[in-house]
Amino acid sequence: MKRLSLSLTLLITLIAANTLAAIPRPEYPRPQFERSEWINLNGTWTYEFDFSKSGLERSLFNSTGFASNITVPFCPESPLSGVDHKDFINAMWYHRSINVPQNWDGKRIMLNFGGVDYKSTIYIDGREVFIHYGGSSSFAIDITKYVTPGKANNLVVYVEDDVRSQLQTGGKQSRRLYSYSCLYTRVTGIWQTVWLEAVSKGGLKKCNITPDLDNSQFIFEPTFYDLDCGAQLRVRILDGKKEVFNQKTAASNSAMLAAKIKNVKTWSPESPFLYDIEFTVTDAAGAVIDQVKSYAGMRKAELRGTTFYLNNEPYYQRLVLDQGYYPDGQWTAPDDEQLKRDIVLGKESGFNGARLHQKVFEQRYFYWADKLGYLTWGESASWGMDWTDKVAARNMLTEWTECVERDYNATSLIAWSPLNETWKPDVDGQRARLTNDLYFLTHRLDRTRPVVAVSGGYHAGFTDIYAEHTYVQDPVALYNQLKLKDDGTPYIHHPKFSVPYKGEAYMIDEFGGIQWIKEMKAAEVAGADEFWGYGKPPRTIEEFYKRLEEQVNVILSLDYITGFCYTQIVDVELEKNGIYTYDRAQKFDMERIRRIFTKSREQAKAEVEQMLRERGDK
Repeated sequence: MKRLSLSLTLLITLIAANTLAAIPRPEYPRPQFERSEWINLNGTWTYEFDFSKSGLERSLFNSTGFASNITVPFCPESPLSGVDHKDFINAMWYHRSINVPQNWDGKRIMLNFGGVDYKSTIYIDGREVFIHYGGSSSFAIDITKYVTPGKANNLVVYVEDDVRSQLQTGGKQSRRLYSYSCLYTRVTGIWQTVWLEAVSKGGLKKCNITPDLDNSQFIFEPTFYDLDCGAQLRVRILDGKKEVFNQKTAASNSAMLAAKIKNVKTWSPESPFLYDIEFTVTDAAGAVIDQVKSYAGMRKAELRGTTFYLNNEPYYQRLVLDQGYYPDGQWTAPDDEQLKRDIVLGKESGFNGARLHQKVFEQRYFYWADKLGYLTWGESASWGMDWTDKVAARNMLTEWTECVERDYNATSLIAWSPLNETWKPDVDGQRARLTNDLYFLTHRLDRTRPVVAVSGGYHAGFTDIYAEHTYVQDPVALYNQLKLKDDGTPYIHHPKFSVPYKGEAYMIDEFGGIQWIKEMKAAEVAGADEFWGYGKPPRTIEEFYKRLEEQVNVILSLDYITGFCYTQIVDVELEKNGIYTYDRAQKFDMERIRRIFTKSREQAKAEVEQMLRERGDK
C-alpha cells in the first residue's frame, strides 16, 4: 500500500511537471510583485481574424471557441504562435475557457495582461468587462463579479490594431506589407503572459520602492485595494538570509515607511546586490490576508552638470541598442532563458547597459538586468505615431503613464526616454507641446531618474540629456563633426528644427551601425531584396575592427560626452549591423570586441591624437 502511494505521488508530480513544461513562458511574469496564488493562462487559445471588423455584429463576444488555434503569448505574426500570418491584421478575436478554483471564493479575482497590441476589449460569458488602449502597457482587471469559483467561464478578447493609422504607438513595426530597412515584422494582439491571480479584498495593490542612498534607506509607498480599519502592512527586508529590517505600518494609502539599513550595500553593474523584500498584510485580528515577494537595489542615478553619476560617483555609460526582437517570437522572447542570455551577451561584449529601443520590454527582462547588473533606459514604442495629432498625443500620454508606473521599481532602469527621432516638423506647436508634456509628466511620475525627452531627431523642448545620433562612418569626419564648436556648443543634427543646447548633459546614444554579414545568404524575410545597415560595408573583417575601434575612440576622447550607445546588440531581420546575428550567434572575435568597448578614455584620447597626426587633420 505504501509503495502504491509513493507511485501515485510520483505520477502526480510527473503530470504536474509535464503540464508546467507544456505551458509557454511558465515563469511568474511580475518578479518584483509576486504572489503564490496564480494561474498561468498561456498555451492554446482559439482565434478568428476579423478583417472586415464585423465580429461585433456577429456577436463573436459570445463565442465558446473559434475554429483555429493559437499559442499565447506569441503574436499571430510569429512562428511560435503556430499561425505565422505576416499580412496586416486590423482586428482579431481570442477565446479560452477559464476556471477559477473553488478555494478562491471570497477573494478578489484579478485577470492580468502583460501586453496586448493595441486596443483590447475583454468579455466574460458575453459581457463586456473592460477596454484598454495601449500596445505596450500592462493592465489588470477585477473580474470577481463576472466569474463563479469552481465553474468554467468563457474569456473572449477582441483586438484592434492599425499601425498605419498614425494614432497609436507601433515602434519598429513595418507600415508596409514586408519588413524593410530598420522596420520589422508587426506584432498584433496578445504578446505577453496572461494570468489569473487571487487577492484578498484588502490586499496590496502596489508599492513604490524608492532607494535613498544618501540616507541609507528605502522609502515604501503602498497602495491597497480596500482599506480596513486596523489592518497593517509589515515590511521585511533581507540581506541573503539575514533580516536587516522588519516593521509594521497602517494599511493606508497615505502611509509611507522609511526603512533604514545599516551597512547598506549598493547596486551597480559591477556589483548587482539586491535586497529581498517581503510584504505581509494582516487584518485587525492579526490574521495574514496577503503576502507578496519583492526585491530592490540601493542605487542612485542622477546628473550633476554634464556628468552622469551612479551612487555618487561619475559613471560613463557604455550602452548598446537593444530592439528586443526575436526570429521566432517577434516582440516575445521564446523563453525566460533568452531574456537572460541577451543581457549576458551585452555584458560579454563590454557594455554596461542597454538603451531599450522602440519597445517597452517585459518585466522579466528588467528582472534579469537587475539580477545580472545591467543599466537600462526605458523607451516607448513611439515610432509610427503622428506627434502633431491631438488624438495620437492623448493615446501616447495615457500609455506612457502606465509604462512608467509599472516599471518604477526596476533597479537597473536609470533613465526614461519617451520619444525617439521625432522627424516631422511641428504643426501649431503640437509636437513641442507633446514633447514637453511627456518630459514634465515623466518627472511628476518619477523624480529620481533623468528624462531624455527625445533621443535624436528634432529636439522640441526640455530634456535632461541632449541625446544625438550620428552614423558618420569615417572616424576623422566623425571627430570633426563631434568636437565642440568655437562657441563651446556641441553637434546638433538639425539645429533649424531643434531648441538650442542649454548646457545639458550630452550623449551620443546612437552611432556605429556598421553593416557586417557573417555569412552571405538569402534574405531572412519574405519580399526583401537586400540587407541594410549604415554606410558602405567594410570590405574585410580587419577593416570592420579598425572602423569600429576608431569610432569608439573618437567618442571616448571627447570630454563633454557622458556616454554612448552603439547600434546594436543583434542583427534584426534585414538590418545586419549587430554584434551578434539575429539568432544570437557570434559574428566576431568577442574578446577583441570587448577590448574596444571597455577601453579607457585616456587610451582612446591618445589613439585619436595619433590618428589625427597620421592623417594630417588637427
